[in-house]
Formats: sequence, structure tokens, C-alpha cells
Amino acid sequence: MRNKLVVGLVAVGVVGFAAACGDSESTPSSVVDVPGTSAAATTPAVEPPAGPSDAAPKRAQASGDAALTVTDISVGHHDGFDRVVYDLGGTGTPGWIVEYTDKAVQDGSGAAIDVAGQSVLEVRITGSAYPFDSGVEPYAGPDPATDPAAPGIAGVYRTIVFEGVTQSFIGVDGDRPAFSVSTQGDPTKLVIDIATS
Repeated sequence: MRNKLVVGLVAVGVVGFAAACGDSESTPSSVVDVPGTSAAATTPAVEPPAGPSDAAPKRAQASGDAALTVTDISVGHHDGFDRVVYDLGGTGTPGWIVEYTDKAVQDGSGAAIDVAGQSVLEVRITGSAYPFDSGVEPYAGPDPATDPAAPGIAGVYRTIVFEGVTQSFIGVDGDRPAFSVSTQGDPTKLVIDIATS
């Protein structure tokens, strides 16, 4: 009996020593169930994505292999915001510079563009390519793109590529409301949500 106790204590000591000497990136220990609780009860609920919360400029870098062309533009209405989606064909992931501007001025030519709405949101999609470089058919839809069901968007204007950047303007019916910018994949999309309430 005494030998079994000594062997047991030595085994516990060896296991404890081995655990203490393990690397600092070892896998975490498993969670012990406590009576009356469940894993679901202790896991925080996943919150849905928040709507647009501010009107500050938004920026992100394109991937190094980005060569994208706008293939479609859609406008839609959701509870609390209107959405503009730029579908992109080609390779890589886009970057962006999106901010309000006092007037719409076309890159390269410097020509003024007449944009309806109370505010003008300039969208610059970085990592862009001319259609003959991306091998993708460019957007050929209406200019401006509109949807009467999305009252906060007066129109989405132009998609001109200049020096690796696609420039577009969104006419917004509101005094510089909050907006957010994100991407989606398969196919690649640049998504801009503009608060309506």
C-alpha cells in the first residue's frame, strides 16, 4: 500500500513538472462543467454588426496583388441605413478612401461633376485596374445608379479609373450622415452603408 502511494505521488510530480516545463503556447486546458450551467450560458452572445456610427473618413489598404474593375453597382434600403455595393472583378482585395467632400471633382481632368443630394461622399477604390488589364467587363449601367426604395441615396455617379484608383461619388440626401465601409467576398464587393436614421 505504501509503495502504491509513493508511486502515485511520483507520477503526479512528473506530470506537474512536465506541464510546468511545456511551451508557453500550449493549448488551453478544457473547461470544467459547473452544475447548473452550460457552455452556452457562459459564452457571450454574438452581436449583429453595428450600423454606421460616424462620418469620419475611412481608409484601408488594397492587397499587393489587387487588380480590380467595377462590374456592377447596386443600391438598396435596409432598416436604419441605405447601402451601395460595388461589385468587383479581377484579383486581390480592394482598399479604399471614402470621405465627404464639398464638391465632386474628377481625377485627372479636374472637371466638376454635378451630383444630386445634400452631401457628396467620394469613394476611391484603390487596387483598381483598367478593364484591359483585369480582363473584366466594366460596369456599363446607368449613371447615376439609383433606387427609389433607398431614399437616402440621390445617386451613385461614375466609376472612372485613374492611376490605379476607381473614383465614384455618392449623392446623399442628408447632412453628412454616418457611414461605414466593408468588403465581402465571392464575388468581391465593396459595401458602403449610409445611416438614414
